Amino acid sequence: MINMTDSAISAVRRFMQSTETPMAGLRIRVEGGGCSGFKYGMKLEEAVSDGDSVLDMSGLKVLVDENSMPLLDGVTVDFVDGFEGSGFKFENPNASASCGCGKSFSC
Repeated sequence: MINMTDSAISAVRRFMQSTETPMAGLRIRVEGGGCSGFKYGMKLEEAVSDGDSVLDMSGLKVLVDENSMPLLDGVTVDFVDGFEGSGFKFENPNASASCGCGKSFSC
């Protein structure tokens, strides 16, 4: 199960409201790359793809493909707005290592 903080959900809703095209939800995925082996990806999607798991996060639809789902189990997504900038932060209990930027990990 993926968890999203209220701050992350609010940030995604703001981004969705600013688009002209209606969005089906937020896609969260894991792909190869980054300094540690895997990296997180997020983007707004217009449609659900075959094989997607659709998770409801307080009314926000989160779309996850079947390959990413095991790597995201237990992950918490937060949105941090601070002095040095703002952005999404991933806390992954499955990660055995992560890089300094917080955008990639290994299992």
